Amino acid sequence: MGANRVTATETDSRSDATTTVTVRCTGHVRDAVGSHELTFTFDGTRLRDFLEAFFGEYSLEDMLIAETESEATHSGWAPVPDDLPGTWRKNPEGEQTRPYARVCVNGRFNEHLGGFETELTDGDRVALIYPFMFCC
Repeated sequence: MGANRVTATETDSRSDATTTVTVRCTGHVRDAVGSHELTFTFDGTRLRDFLEAFFGEYSLEDMLIAETESEATHSGWAPVPDDLPGTWRKNPEGEQTRPYARVCVNGRFNEHLGGFETELTDGDRVALIYPFMFCC
């Protein structure tokens, strides 16, 4: 991944550890990887470490990660209410996915966890989602 997006700015002791996760791929990601599921071992314990290592092996960063706010936002077709219900969190610029693309850890969107700082442990499931979109 680009140094300004997913690479950590400080080194920490967690980077000495290795973690093995199950990666599940859907849609365009599945086509690019060639499998719907694989096991992946990487150095580190954070989602940021996983993404950097995975994108080093599979050229998916441009498909999934948005560098700017405008790349992360779809124009939509419905008006957005002034007061959104529930808790809405958004990852900081440079750590967001493109419209329709998502990164999930154990079935939860990463922005509802710790973003790219989400801690991963052996056996966790990371889903890289970019569905096929079809119109009538």
